[in-house]
Amino acid sequence: MPSAPAPSPAQAGSPARAARPVVFRDVRPFGAEDPVDLTVVDGRITDRPAPRDAEVIDGGGRIALPALVDAHIHPDKTTWGGPWVSRAQASGIADFAAQDVELFRGRQRSVAERAYGLMAHAVTRGTRAMRAHADIAPAYGLTCLEGVAQARDRLAHALDVQLVAFPQHGVIRAPGTAELLREAARSGLVDLIGGIDPTGFDRSPDAHLAQLDLVFDLADRYGVGLDIHLHDRGEPGLTALRGIIDRTRALSLRGRVTVSHVFCLPGLTESQLADVAADVADLDIALTTVAPSASLVLPVTRLKEHGVRVGLGSDGVRDAWSPFGNADMLHRTHLLGWVRDVRLDTELAGCYETGSHGGAAVLGLPRADLSPGSPADFLLVRGECVPQIVVDLPARDMVVHGCRVVARDGALTC
Repeated sequence: MPSAPAPSPAQAGSPARAARPVVFRDVRPFGAEDPVDLTVVDGRITDRPAPRDAEVIDGGGRIALPALVDAHIHPDKTTWGGPWVSRAQASGIADFAAQDVELFRGRQRSVAERAYGLMAHAVTRGTRAMRAHADIAPAYGLTCLEGVAQARDRLAHALDVQLVAFPQHGVIRAPGTAELLREAARSGLVDLIGGIDPTGFDRSPDAHLAQLDLVFDLADRYGVGLDIHLHDRGEPGLTALRGIIDRTRALSLRGRVTVSHVFCLPGLTESQLADVAADVADLDIALTTVAPSASLVLPVTRLKEHGVRVGLGSDGVRDAWSPFGNADMLHRTHLLGWVRDVRLDTELAGCYETGSHGGAAVLGLPRADLSPGSPADFLLVRGECVPQIVVDLPARDMVVHGCRVVARDGALTC
């Protein structure tokens, strides 16, 4: 198992999973031709005979698929479930961050309420776990973190959540943020702390890569993980990535560091990518993509061939940055295939695997692959096969988390 930060027992919902055994009758794992019964005991799939007192739920011949993992989402920023918001022009991260603040101050609903609405919606669409980034800056203090944490606690029975303290406004360029990151790291509120473009957006004339020194020191000191946004392309991005690699090695943080977006990798030649991937894989640094475009999506297949953990995420959902997004990870696997222009069944199935097992690997969670002993985190849909499901995006008729049916027909059941 990778050594990425794992959810605490409260987050993982362990007590809630000690429920009555359940038999899901007449289901087709991964679209198998012949239906089977899936028996769940103590939140895990078993190949032993069903206990006499087991509850029986009819799957109606539906396909059973592993539940999905959103490896990168910003639920604190969302306007999901509220009135339409008209967005203004923006020319870069600083403008978007300023608009985040305006939107934050203008919302009548709290961060906790908005985040809960979006995260609950994600559950109904088949998400078993997510890594939630919440902004931390002088403009917010710890409000965004605390709001997402409240939503996480309300959904602990249905969703595993890792929380990241994310310095969207920068660390060096936003005085006071370093102290807030330190407070978050030592509070026990977060699983990871974040960073953002240390050689680009957060650069200062006398403090090149100073952000990395600070956040790596906090991770080492307080035993939290790191998840760093890296949008810089070309040599600036590679310089930052080399800085992350060097510090991960120097502080023995193998398996506890993630780099998100990593726009400097897609344009590399095969030999250049192989050199970088070798170091990333050796240190078990995880990567995430949100499949934003053909030119910026990570070369997932090539990276996995080098042994790199790669997950898929939603990013922002209907926030100041964009009116788009829906926190539907099946739809995101569809987008991953779309922007990569895939055609083969194996490629389409690979997109689903990135959205399920890839994200689980990034978060350090066990594979929910429907095999004996695996977590009973799965969804039931009508369809023919996995590639067709990725393309057609059928309704999620049932979502199971442990022994619980947590959603039916697009609505939470508990």
